[in-house]
Amino acid sequence: MTEQLRLMAVHAHPDDESSKGAATMAKYVSEGVDVLVVTCTGGERGDVLNPKLKGDPYIEENIHEVRAKEMEEARQILGVRQEWLGFVDSGLPEGDPLPPLPEGCFALEDVEEAAGRLVKSIRAFRPQVITTYDENGGYPHPDHIMTHKISMVAFEGAGDPERFPEDEFGKVFQPMKLYYNQGFNRPRTTALHEAGYILTDSDPDFVILGETRTYSFEALTKAIRLIKGGARFIATNPDNTGPSTEGVLPATGSVAALITKATGKEPYFVGKPNPLMMRTGLNTIGAHSESSAMIGDRMDTDVLAGLEAGMTTYLVLTGLTSVSELDRFPYRATEVVDSIADLVDRI
Repeated sequence: MTEQLRLMAVHAHPDDESSKGAATMAKYVSEGVDVLVVTCTGGERGDVLNPKLKGDPYIEENIHEVRAKEMEEARQILGVRQEWLGFVDSGLPEGDPLPPLPEGCFALEDVEEAAGRLVKSIRAFRPQVITTYDENGGYPHPDHIMTHKISMVAFEGAGDPERFPEDEFGKVFQPMKLYYNQGFNRPRTTALHEAGYILTDSDPDFVILGETRTYSFEALTKAIRLIKGGARFIATNPDNTGPSTEGVLPATGSVAALITKATGKEPYFVGKPNPLMMRTGLNTIGAHSESSAMIGDRMDTDVLAGLEAGMTTYLVLTGLTSVSELDRFPYRATEVVDSIADLVDRI
């Protein structure tokens, strides 16, 4: 009899399971794999980015319960199991200098002790494969980085009865593999190599600018000098701003404008609204624009990209584009809905 395959996905907060590796989990569930999501914190200090919900007193007072309910709904949609490790959300510190992390939060826990809870889950569920974040957390949220740390310790320690005794942590079990659920992985690096490209900061042909919250003065200076030295300038997307709980944040388009001002070179944007991105995606999955839809929260990138690729377009009002702004655009989305939840039944 074939052994039941089991996959464990370790995440920092409720909602991470939906934005990082959701398609992978749904794929394996559809193939009969038993998938368990382990959520390290309750997301108690999470941001409310939906402008329609921001300031709602019930949500602000009961954010933990709201996120737990959202987690349960996501679990049902994905078809996975889910359990909590019970740590407290650290929040994403913002400011210069950054404020100290709150006492008792996940990121300040002892790594070995925190990993012990995950070891118990691993030994109880006995997954052959575990997924988690890379050493940067996917992005530098302290809880994501801590999730990486305890995942690595637990992966190594689950098979070590001396480090984590069986009478306290359960019968020893060693998972076979651990993967990062995002990052610059080996297949992507191999694909670049096979196409004739290598990653280097020594006399490159291209400088590529993407989205991050960790731009540094040194990196920007290096990019400017390389572009002035002859490297061609590529950027992923022209969005000037992105949302946060404290207001808008500068996005790729703003940083690209800074580099352009310093170099006199305009970037080629390969992402939305460039229809090249949409057509490449459609060709990759063997789909046709007439039977595909673009769902997004920005008129100037998402909807425009879908429109220029000949796709049905849906604008969701959970991002930067609001109903009051629609009239300033010379084009329209096929339909405007409050959130992506309104479209679930149409899939």
